[in-house]
Amino acid sequence: MPGGNNVLGPKDSPTAAEIAMNLLPCGEGLAKRQGGRRRTVGRAAAWAALAPGAKARPAVQGRTEPERGILRRATPGPSRGRAGAFAARPGRNPPTRGLAVLALLLAALPRGSQAGEAPESAPAPSAPSPAPVSEPVEGIATPLEAEKEEAAEPWYVLHFHFTGATQAHPAFYAKYSGANSLSPSAEAATAFVTGIHLGVRLWPEAEFVFDPEMSGGYGLSQTLGVAAFPSGIVYRVGNPAPAIYLARLLLRQTIGLGGGTVPLEAGADDFARTRDRVALTLTAGRLSVTDVFDGNAYAHDPETQFFNWALFASGAWDYPADTRGYTWGVLADLSVDWWSVKAGVALEPQYANLLPLEWDITKARGLMAEYDARYQLFGRHGTARVLLYLNTARMGSYAQVLADPVAYGNSIAATRQDGRKKYGAALSWDQQVTDSLGVFVRASIDDGATETWAFTEIDRSLGFGAVQAGNLWGFKDYELGGAVVIDGLSQLHRLYLQGGGYGFIIGDGQLNYAPEVVGDFYFRVHFTDFIDASVIYQPVFNPAYNRDRGPVQVFSGRVHVAF
Repeated sequence: MPGGNNVLGPKDSPTAAEIAMNLLPCGEGLAKRQGGRRRTVGRAAAWAALAPGAKARPAVQGRTEPERGILRRATPGPSRGRAGAFAARPGRNPPTRGLAVLALLLAALPRGSQAGEAPESAPAPSAPSPAPVSEPVEGIATPLEAEKEEAAEPWYVLHFHFTGATQAHPAFYAKYSGANSLSPSAEAATAFVTGIHLGVRLWPEAEFVFDPEMSGGYGLSQTLGVAAFPSGIVYRVGNPAPAIYLARLLLRQTIGLGGGTVPLEAGADDFARTRDRVALTLTAGRLSVTDVFDGNAYAHDPETQFFNWALFASGAWDYPADTRGYTWGVLADLSVDWWSVKAGVALEPQYANLLPLEWDITKARGLMAEYDARYQLFGRHGTARVLLYLNTARMGSYAQVLADPVAYGNSIAATRQDGRKKYGAALSWDQQVTDSLGVFVRASIDDGATETWAFTEIDRSLGFGAVQAGNLWGFKDYELGGAVVIDGLSQLHRLYLQGGGYGFIIGDGQLNYAPEVVGDFYFRVHFTDFIDASVIYQPVFNPAYNRDRGPVQVFSGRVHVAF
């Protein structure tokens, strides 16, 4: 009562039944917590928390955590799937059921007024009221729960992934063909990639990662004839037989620098944890530089998102890697509140788009630096990234071969020389528009003076698209994505191909130049938490920048399994 003391009389004391109701969890809230898809707050949510004015996003499709954008690869929660496939954590439901049952039994006993209660004229001394019972707040663990959860932190994570895809295109018009042309006859091709990820926690904020992979199959026309190739899981290794290789073998150390903490979910190569808001992360070993650089919320993973080479990465970034996309290097990522700066150095291949790497970094190396800015626009999360790169390798010169085609056999490989440079820039931007819609842009450019060395033959690239998520026709958590990428060549590169020259992925013997334009449209459905499938359609106009060939209609079916 206002102005009174903290001692209640018998008539003001709560009954045992009322205490029981306070002790029992709210049925409706419990149903929502158990029925919704609970996931640990992850990297996307961490970036969202770092954005100025960040706040929790309204729940969509059972998702309760804040997210920077929609449709990142869904990572199952700690009790199943990736991080939790082999290490369950204790639940967060409060241990109140036993107390509630006891209180209900007490409520069934006769009250004092019916069993010898003292008359009202002589009231019994009032007893202190029971201590207030506070219901736990969802998402905020009690000290005991926090201690249990900390004790249950796994010291290792083990994941499996598999992606298989079959592609086909019908016959199309071609005025002529060359050694590196896409076949104008109808054809089909199947490829797969699968692997195991093992992560071991060595000491606080230090992780060891071991990823063996196996891939097999081939791309359309042996992965030739389209610069923005339509399959993101094929490599130009020559032999389609399944082969086992080392994808990642690295050490990652995070150094906390204060500023509070942000949560990170267990991703494909990481532990669920919290880290300082200001932190420096160092990664060294065998890796893919695109694990850290050139990210995008809606166009970065060919196993689950857009399938085209120039959409899962910036087309004109000739990023250092062997044929399968991996290299050895050292990468640094400094995250400070809403922005990050990154820098790295990695090995280049000895030969254009082949497996052997050049270990002498005085002769060949790839340098890269990136700035990321995370922000909110009308309450929706977005990220902008600017990447600069400088590659040094034994590359050939277009100007040199064009100056005397006969002397060099019209082959750029004959002009290769140590110390040649390639430099360029890339922009990646993604923006959440609604709770279920996101858009993105990718743009990149290089100097175009030296031959393509590691990725694909693109000197100018602009890609843009959108992704919609939701429930449709009884399908849960579907994704519908559409994008267009327009690619071009530098003047020197164009003249080389017009004169009958060949690169490592394109070359029709002659060239009637036009920009290569590719659409990428996919519909993805989650059948279970571990299995999803996609149908993909990619129309290709002016394949290999040649208006005398095509258009080509490429159809794909893709299955992805991860746990």
